[in-house]
Amino acid sequence: MADGAAPRLRRIEDYPALLNEAWAQAHAPREANAPTVISTFAGCGGSSLGYHMAGFRELLAVEWEQNAADTFRLNFPHVPLYHGDIAKLSVDECLRLAGVKPGELTVFDGSPPCQGFSTSGKREIGDARNQLFREYCRLLEGLRPRAFVMENVSGMVKGDFKIVFAEILRTLKRCGYRVKARLLNAMFFGVPQSRERMIFVGVREDIGREPSHPAGWSEPVSLRDAIAGMPPPEPEADISRFAIGAEWRRLAPGRKSQKYLSLVRPRLDAACPTLTKGAGSTSLASVVHPTECRKFSSFESASIASFPRGFRFTSWADALARIGNSVPPLLMRSIAAH
Repeated sequence: MADGAAPRLRRIEDYPALLNEAWAQAHAPREANAPTVISTFAGCGGSSLGYHMAGFRELLAVEWEQNAADTFRLNFPHVPLYHGDIAKLSVDECLRLAGVKPGELTVFDGSPPCQGFSTSGKREIGDARNQLFREYCRLLEGLRPRAFVMENVSGMVKGDFKIVFAEILRTLKRCGYRVKARLLNAMFFGVPQSRERMIFVGVREDIGREPSHPAGWSEPVSLRDAIAGMPPPEPEADISRFAIGAEWRRLAPGRKSQKYLSLVRPRLDAACPTLTKGAGSTSLASVVHPTECRKFSSFESASIASFPRGFRFTSWADALARIGNSVPPLLMRSIAAH
């Protein structure tokens, strides 16, 4: 999962303290020579927050979805945001908005939509969303950053999608970069969630260094530690009046429903399974609270995904949708720092 010998994993004794420390790092003053980043497909800012935690200056974010853009502005009011279709963003306009010249940017980041690759979806190889990485590559080639990070789901290396994975790798290399890709699981980077993602890292050819990935550093944080002491849940989280509420009562902790295939009642003493975008619907099945007949609250979901308490969302359903689509900030902090 990472380059080199695996280090000894550290036990996190105080998860809330870890999040508070990371939040403080994200808001610490930046040196003039701090590394810089542009984030594409930025969503609500999960990756952005990870870069801020690692000491980066974010020069520009790109996002087209309305609520994601609203949430990003709420949390990063000083970061310029291009709210629109990335296909309509020219290289020249991107450079102008970020205030850099080709070759000056430290890292170009992006998480092209991955629903066509996801094992939780229909996995259609012709899904138009699978081609959005080409827009990412177009900007990458024009900006010529020292390095890039591109995130996607693990499903892109399964079955027929291996062909797409190989094409993505070749395309990234043709942009002038040495490239490596690794599967990283967020639960070994301080995140109380088992969330496996494919991380592409590239270093510009003229720099003459091989790309690499961070090694996991933490033992998995338990769900119990992640949700302890949270505010009361939102009323919308209640599922007791729905059919999946009755199904929840029949499920033992740690079990997955055979009737509602994505309904999971997790264990308190282990990392939470992956939270998905659909968790914001009370009538649809997904990972739910282990001991109460309800979905996770926005505060619980945010903590499970390593968003600190200070991060703000516009509503409960929007929070769960944004979190389900996000790169966990603590995972990206480790990648950015590495």
